[in-house]
Amino acid sequence: MLKIYLSNEHGVLQETTEIKDGCWVNLISPTEQEISNVANILQIPFEFLKDPLDEEERSRIEKDDDNVLIIVNIPLVSKDENDNLIYDTIPLGMIITKNCFVTVCLKDNPIFHVFSQNQVKNFFTYKKTRFSLQILYLMATSFLKYLKQISKQTDAIEKKLHKSMKNKELFSLLNLEKSLVYFTTSLKSNNIVMQKMLKTNSLKMYEDDQELLEDVIIENQQAIEMAETHTTILSGMMDAFASVISNNVNIVMKFLTSITLVMALPTMVASFYGMNVPIPFQEYPYAFWVAIGISFILSGITTIVFWKKKFF
Repeated sequence: MLKIYLSNEHGVLQETTEIKDGCWVNLISPTEQEISNVANILQIPFEFLKDPLDEEERSRIEKDDDNVLIIVNIPLVSKDENDNLIYDTIPLGMIITKNCFVTVCLKDNPIFHVFSQNQVKNFFTYKKTRFSLQILYLMATSFLKYLKQISKQTDAIEKKLHKSMKNKELFSLLNLEKSLVYFTTSLKSNNIVMQKMLKTNSLKMYEDDQELLEDVIIENQQAIEMAETHTTILSGMMDAFASVISNNVNIVMKFLTSITLVMALPTMVASFYGMNVPIPFQEYPYAFWVAIGISFILSGITTIVFWKKKFF
């Protein structure tokens, strides 16, 4: 999908059909024809447009003549077959050319929507360096937002695990732990790219741009620390609750075993009095009630003993 946007003189974003100076070219899972057209019109190296479409592409910054390629990993949220949230990251390519700003990504994401819906202050498509920094800032805040969501999901699963005897909650925690690993890896690689942008002259920056980049780096570092903290907590929590689930099963088994023993005593007494051999009180008219009484007494004593030993 290819969409082209251009800010007018009042800063209002408008969609257009032609690539003009100062426009924003947004490529979402583009076809080969769309990539070829953009590459030919803007004189962009073909690999600059293809590399961000590789899910395993590493974050980096690269310059070729007047074209600068910035690849970072952005957070992505999807749902599995059970309608559970899955957190992952995908590469996003930003290409700053002499006349235009190009973004390339495999999937659509909320960061693009914020810009396309005119929800960003002081956003102009022709201010290409600032546009890239604004994307990086929204990317860092998105990581923080999703990390808070993961924290809330962890707390909700924790409450369920206190009484759980199944592995469903542990699998949910495992998925969250994997997401945190992806986030931590992506955030660290993004941080390297932003540090390089700050220290080198790959992009022409004004003082306001440098301040914005420093803010982005701070937000990104905060996200790294939060992801690492949650990963450590989640790892310890999974080990602890694996033991809790095992303990819960043992408690249930102990309870069922105690009930079985209590119920086995009346069965034993009834078995003795059901034998076809001479037994005590067999001629006694109230022999049935004697057997019932013995059963109740034995079961009662056993129940009291088990109760005091906290088997119930």
